[in-house]
Amino acid sequence: MDWFVQLSYFVAAVLFIFGLKAMSSPVTARQGVMWAGVGMVLATAATLFHPSVEGVGNITLIILAVAIGGGFAWFTAIKVKMTEMPQMVAVYNGLGGGSAGAIAAVALLQGARATEGTSVAAEMGSDVAVLALLGGVIGSVAFSGSMIAWAKLDERLKKSTLVENHQWWNVGLAVVTALLALWVYHTGSGFPILLFFLAALALGIFITVPIGGADMPVVISLFNALTGLAVGFKGYVLGNLALIIAGTVVGAAGMLLTVLMAKAMNRSIANILFSGFGATPSASGSSEGGEMKEVGPADGAYMMAYADRVVIVPGYGLAVAQAQHKLWEMVELLQQHDVEVKFAIHPVAGRMPGHMNVLLAEAGVPYDMIYDMDEINEEFEGTDVVLIIGANDVVNPAAREDESSPIYGMPILNVDYADNVLVVKRGRGAGFSGVENTLFFRDNTRMVFGDAQKVVAEMVQTVKSM
Repeated sequence: MDWFVQLSYFVAAVLFIFGLKAMSSPVTARQGVMWAGVGMVLATAATLFHPSVEGVGNITLIILAVAIGGGFAWFTAIKVKMTEMPQMVAVYNGLGGGSAGAIAAVALLQGARATEGTSVAAEMGSDVAVLALLGGVIGSVAFSGSMIAWAKLDERLKKSTLVENHQWWNVGLAVVTALLALWVYHTGSGFPILLFFLAALALGIFITVPIGGADMPVVISLFNALTGLAVGFKGYVLGNLALIIAGTVVGAAGMLLTVLMAKAMNRSIANILFSGFGATPSASGSSEGGEMKEVGPADGAYMMAYADRVVIVPGYGLAVAQAQHKLWEMVELLQQHDVEVKFAIHPVAGRMPGHMNVLLAEAGVPYDMIYDMDEINEEFEGTDVVLIIGANDVVNPAAREDESSPIYGMPILNVDYADNVLVVKRGRGAGFSGVENTLFFRDNTRMVFGDAQKVVAEMVQTVKSM
């Protein structure tokens, strides 16, 4: 029966890889999710026949756990709002890391209980003990860090809280965790194991608490990579081929995405984690020395209806207002007026990787109308109207022009090069990072204040009446 289990794990791993590959394109992403889901069902079912699973009691517990977890996931996925999608991703990612940490804790405790005057390393084997400890600390950091990320995204915590000398606190906790790991490795007691996991959980909290909300997409991606790495280590500890392959693939893909997103912000991962950016309000001020110029939704609609080319830049405000369906209705009306319309998405727009792509896909926007920053940046010069809905930092010219700005050097969408810019915004405040946007004061920029749902709805009615 073991050959059947291992073959099933191999097939499941292949499905994971093909599923992940398919997720790299919006056109095949849904198919990729289905493939990965089938792989997960196959791997879970095969585990019931694993030689280590003995007795009806263990099988019953596994089935019960799958039923509870699967039922909870199905219910929450059905109920979740688009604005809460980043929180759900953070929670699910954290639970994955927590599961890896829990497996490590059980393995280490079993090794400690089996030890009579010898070390955990001697009982488990040095390589297994090391990977169990590494997986334990990585999974625990991913779990507690992801929970803090969830609390921030859900506005249950302040966007960031900067503790004085927080870098030294992080270093101190990391050293303590490492020393406790050495203690666990060389002892046969369960007490240091408890201290080890408490320190690892605290480390994840202290690393994440100072990070500003604007950096959350990168942080979520990093914790996803850490979860995959921890799962891979646990696969080695358990001798489970499916976990090794799946964890390694997820870890590698997550780390690559993290590096790409950090590059898109022109910042290193270390700077994002340890700089405390966004912990205190900051403002670059208006280098324009002017005032925001306000127009009504109808005026904005006329501008777009009589334009030749319009580019729409979506941001988190669009998700909050749930205005994506009305926006697509307006785009269809503009196309009937022979207006060429495109969507431009910054790599870190929204609150999680790919947030805006998911939002537009939900409204039925064709994939060939959606362009990444590198694909469309050269087209803004000569564009008649750019419509910005809810985006802020990713369109701030200060990142390109003001060396004193906290976001200086971050690649942005060059919307200010367009002939006219319309910004739909709820109020006059700064963005999620707290940095003033100099775009709002430009001569070619007009502000349309109000809830995006109501503003776009009024624009739709105006275009219909033309």
